[in-house]
Amino acid sequence: MSLTGLLLSGVAVLPTALGSFAEGQPLAMTTSSIAPPSKMPVVTKESITFGAYDPHGDLGASPDSKIEHLFLPWEDVDLRTLALADDYAQARGRTLLISVEPWTWSTGWRQTSQELLHSILDGSRDANMAAVCSTAAKLKSPVIIRWGQEMDETDSQFSWSHWQGADYAKAYRRMVEVCKVHLKTGKYMWSPKGNEGLQAFYPGNDVVDLIGLSVFGLEQYDRDKTGRDQTFAEHLAPGYARVAGYGKPIMVAELGYEGGDSFVRNWAESVTKRYPQFPALSAVIYFNDREVYPWPDGYGRPDWRVVRQSIN
Repeated sequence: MSLTGLLLSGVAVLPTALGSFAEGQPLAMTTSSIAPPSKMPVVTKESITFGAYDPHGDLGASPDSKIEHLFLPWEDVDLRTLALADDYAQARGRTLLISVEPWTWSTGWRQTSQELLHSILDGSRDANMAAVCSTAAKLKSPVIIRWGQEMDETDSQFSWSHWQGADYAKAYRRMVEVCKVHLKTGKYMWSPKGNEGLQAFYPGNDVVDLIGLSVFGLEQYDRDKTGRDQTFAEHLAPGYARVAGYGKPIMVAELGYEGGDSFVRNWAESVTKRYPQFPALSAVIYFNDREVYPWPDGYGRPDWRVVRQSIN
């Protein structure tokens, strides 16, 4: 995000931009210049909805961005800072997409995967979710809650991605039911990465309003693994096919691309288009930062950011 620097971590609010905090992402609010059109997704009047996770504020002045994406843990967090995020989003006419990560960003204080699961299922974590959702209920902007994302990524860094499908579905369901007591006007997003077998984690139509997917294009990775560049549509198609049958609006909740000029230009011009083969695709939300965790096989942490250098 962008405006003044702040952390959802109990740390003092600072008047300067802040980058990634610990293992997650803070609400970093600053303002910088709009990115050059070669990397910025192209948005036209025919486009689907576009939004971004934008901790450096590169899209702060962009009228094209309609969704402001935040990440926050449900422990060690100062939820009062959500009011500043709300003011920022409301001033720009944006919906807030809040990805709630069920852990602390302080790695030394985290529960094991199974400890976390048991604490959710036995009700010990109801208060964490209630705190987030009761705070979100006071916000003026429309709110989407995305809980425990990318649970289907088997090599993921997330504690909740190591659960069995049925266990995750129970945990998700419980957390949404707790949230609905407080946040009655919110929308709830179930957001797998898009992998084979994701269906095992589906918690049920009554607790899912929207489905999110993750789509990232890294040119060198594509060439090494497939022998050629791949398009946005090619990357999206498998995950889309796996969730389309649920009959829910679909968003790309995390989107990024990096590579040579031609590769980047192709993605930038294609990600917000309407595709007849993806009729339920309603929005794409750009992850405008460097990757938090290294990709496997030595690809490092790709820099998805639309601005090459920070000018905060």
